[in-house]
Amino acid sequence: MTSSPSPTPAATPGEDAPRDQRKVLLAAPRGYCAGVDRAVIAVEKALEQYGAPVYVRHEIVHNKYVVKTLEKKGAIFVDETEEVPEGNIVIFSAHGVAPVVHEEAKRGKLATIDATCPLVTKVHKEAVRYAKEDYDILLIGHEGHEEVVGTSGEAPEHITLVDGPDDVANVEVRDPEKVVWLSQTTLSVDETMETVDALKGRYPNLLSPPSDDICYATQNRQIAVKQMGAEADLVIVVGSKNSSNSVRLVEVALGAGARDAHLVDYAEEIDEAWLEGVRTVGVTSGASVPEILVHGVLDWLAQRGYEDVETITAAEESIHFSLPKELRRDLRAEAQAATEG
Repeated sequence: MTSSPSPTPAATPGEDAPRDQRKVLLAAPRGYCAGVDRAVIAVEKALEQYGAPVYVRHEIVHNKYVVKTLEKKGAIFVDETEEVPEGNIVIFSAHGVAPVVHEEAKRGKLATIDATCPLVTKVHKEAVRYAKEDYDILLIGHEGHEEVVGTSGEAPEHITLVDGPDDVANVEVRDPEKVVWLSQTTLSVDETMETVDALKGRYPNLLSPPSDDICYATQNRQIAVKQMGAEADLVIVVGSKNSSNSVRLVEVALGAGARDAHLVDYAEEIDEAWLEGVRTVGVTSGASVPEILVHGVLDWLAQRGYEDVETITAAEESIHFSLPKELRRDLRAEAQAATEG
């Protein structure tokens, strides 16, 4: 009697998954949001209209590839406004700046282009409004992040930073009846609401902002990763380590059930060992990542047998922001006039 062949055992960690079972789940939406697109185009347009150099205070967005590409075109990135020579143009990044930075630029006789994301500007205006009404403002965010520094600078005497749920116990306010929370726009939605719930446990009358501060793009990308992470053995997030929303996507993927998740700037940073026993790879990218970098990752995976790509769509995005109004003026002439004035 002839015995029938034994079935092929399923792949386990440490073994290669059968090639015909390998696939990629591609998150949608992913990559550039409207605020990032606006900021990057603002730098490119400024270089086209006014010529190099154009200075940018801090990284225009948190992505290595974008910064290097703009540097090749003539952008010069600086840490502080004082580093920009008199009579030049300086662009403020998408993360926003405090009022004191605008004052520094004026003292330095610089022409400015404000590329702050309009959704960040909304949070700034909320901070100013609640400070005028004499509220204590609890700003949920990560200490040292540029967006947090900029928002805090709008009303430093009224704002207390709350860096996650574990920081709630350290919060002190003047009047528990006049407390409002705001947040950094690029946080994890779940962690932010966990922090809000903890704050409400201490301050039952805590006021919420008129609309959610976490930006639509951050939320949509996290929702897509939650859908994808439940099915993926491995999730690869394309983004830079200083990109808050990209880092959060890795955390969200793991929280959604992905066995493993990693953040990479480029396909070359992927470790082939991550693919051991992996049938399904999820791929997404942070809100400051150009699509060319995602294509690089998909090509890298295809070369290793992950050619079947299925798109997981969580939302459709159609939001666009107009370019900074300063681009309609002759900023070179204005800067020169300031130095002669």
